[in-house]
Amino acid sequence: MKPIVFVGPTLTIADVTGILDADCRPPVSQGDIYRAARSGPGMIGIIDGYFDGVPAVWHKEIQWAMTQGIQVFGSASMGALRAAELHAFGMQGVGSIFEGYRSGRLEDDDEVAIIHAPADMGFKALSVPMVSVRATLASAVSEGVLPQAIAAKICKHAKALHYADREWNRTITGVSGNSGVMSVLELFKAWLPGNFVDAKREDALEMLSTMQQGLVAGAPASTPAQEFEWTDVWNDLVQSEGAGATDEREVGVLDELRLSGPQFEVFRQRATTRHFAISQARRQGITADQTVLRNEMDAHRRKTGLLRRKQLFRWLTENDLNEAAYEQFLGEGWLARTAAQLSSRQLDGHILAELKASDRYQALKQRADAKRQMVSGAIQDAVSPARDRINDLKLLDWYFKQCLDLPVPEDVDAYARSIGLASRAELCRLLHCEREYLSMTDDRDLYDFEDN
Repeated sequence: MKPIVFVGPTLTIADVTGILDADCRPPVSQGDIYRAARSGPGMIGIIDGYFDGVPAVWHKEIQWAMTQGIQVFGSASMGALRAAELHAFGMQGVGSIFEGYRSGRLEDDDEVAIIHAPADMGFKALSVPMVSVRATLASAVSEGVLPQAIAAKICKHAKALHYADREWNRTITGVSGNSGVMSVLELFKAWLPGNFVDAKREDALEMLSTMQQGLVAGAPASTPAQEFEWTDVWNDLVQSEGAGATDEREVGVLDELRLSGPQFEVFRQRATTRHFAISQARRQGITADQTVLRNEMDAHRRKTGLLRRKQLFRWLTENDLNEAAYEQFLGEGWLARTAAQLSSRQLDGHILAELKASDRYQALKQRADAKRQMVSGAIQDAVSPARDRINDLKLLDWYFKQCLDLPVPEDVDAYARSIGLASRAELCRLLHCEREYLSMTDDRDLYDFEDN
């Protein structure tokens, strides 16, 4: 996937793509890096970002992106600020502005802040950033256009202005003096148009070159310096972003499901369970590593018959997934199942409530009472190693194949945990009782139930 670059007034899209084949997006704001990282790019570059009126990009979403193996670069503006703040955590800063913030030579956000036009006008800059004022004045001094003392006065006056009010005429006219000073300022005005130092632009171009060099060299994925902590505040951001429909086609699929009547409620309930299970797993710090993802992929391909790579890619295309989104799909499914296993006892009350709401509770209660009365001794017999009983392997084969019409799971202990039991042994205890009960009643309604 192409690198993603957040850029606005500092560079044009043509400037970016002239150096790096990138997916260019508007100035970054809160949630943008999280959404970008979910699509699985190898690199993200932050140049411009919002300061006022829109929530700024959050440090934690940049940290999270790096835990996904994404290299995150920052330069010039908001990118330089965040890179200086997160350098110790693995974010890669580029350029003199980043170095200024990192060293403490620059401290204030207003050093890089400007006011600019909206997107439909190309984010055209309408003020001058303080870092460019400083760089231009330093160049003028070095070339003998301005004495150091007058340059210092201009710099002091510019810094005193609100960032939205910084433009050269206002900055220069704020400096008063005798006729000699005024003549120097006129010379500076004449020199300025052809010699303005756009510090942010220079750093941004350097960052893009660094990213391009990394792509050519096959730079390794990001390795964050600190383990990511899944906090409640971060969880709130993830839940607020969700995994909503991203294009017109997906919206159309949902609309068709909405027209299907009760089926929409079935899938909505499943989605609710999945959503909160994934959230619970992440709160507990559970993550799907590459070994888990490989196992999940193998299992999914066997289950769906996608044994050839060509078949898999056709399936991905038909389901509007790329390889990165496929890994996310598999990883979240594993998280959901894992959380359900870990917290199954906590779900018992909710399951009972759902049974009562669906009118299944009474039938299951009657069956449980009947079984308890008819096979009261079977439970004790089932835990006795000396009893004459059917082999557990045959019992499992009978249950899964004859009762559920399913193959026996490869990991029976994992299956037992997935339905809220402690182990394979506890599952077999229930199955011995079930087999005994069915031999007396042939009550198989339990297996004929369909969720409509």
